[in-house]
Amino acid sequence: MRTSRLEAFSDGVLAIIITIMVLELKVPDQPTLQALGSSATGFLTYLLSFVYVGIYWSNHHHMFQVVERVNGTVLWGNLHLLFWLSLFPFTTAWVDESTFSRTPVLVYGVNLLLAAVAYYVLQLAIFRVEGGSGLREALGRDVKGRISPILYLAGIALATANRWLAMLVFTGVAVMWLVPDRRVERYLAAREPGSD
Repeated sequence: MRTSRLEAFSDGVLAIIITIMVLELKVPDQPTLQALGSSATGFLTYLLSFVYVGIYWSNHHHMFQVVERVNGTVLWGNLHLLFWLSLFPFTTAWVDESTFSRTPVLVYGVNLLLAAVAYYVLQLAIFRVEGGSGLREALGRDVKGRISPILYLAGIALATANRWLAMLVFTGVAVMWLVPDRRVERYLAAREPGSD
């Protein structure tokens, strides 16, 4: 099966996730800067989750530039990823509405970890598809992909002691992924005719 329907469906789901998250932002009760300031935590949690969804969208897009065909396992692996990403609006809103309480921050970290694990499972499913070896070659050692779950686990553990340090770790992982990752682009450029 070709990848076009999987990509279109995933793009639509991710767009809906972002829409739901922005609808969770609370409009200030008063038309003052002070009232707007009280909405700052909601905006910051939205911003972090928006960045995460953007990172997943960008990496998902790059991944399927290398993949030519999918099978049922890849389709279900993709749905597994979308499931965990679809919980971002809930966990983001809970962190905001609880003013960064320990349990919601911990659950937010677990959500981030399970989305990362699902992304990895999707990669493994793609590696097993005929023609999926190109993705394995493009990703190479995937250092960021291996470090991220460890950092999420550290953030989850920190959430039990200091929720602000936990959020700092989660933000750090997002910043790490914001650095442009050119592995897939280099892989595709090396395979273009006349690139020798």
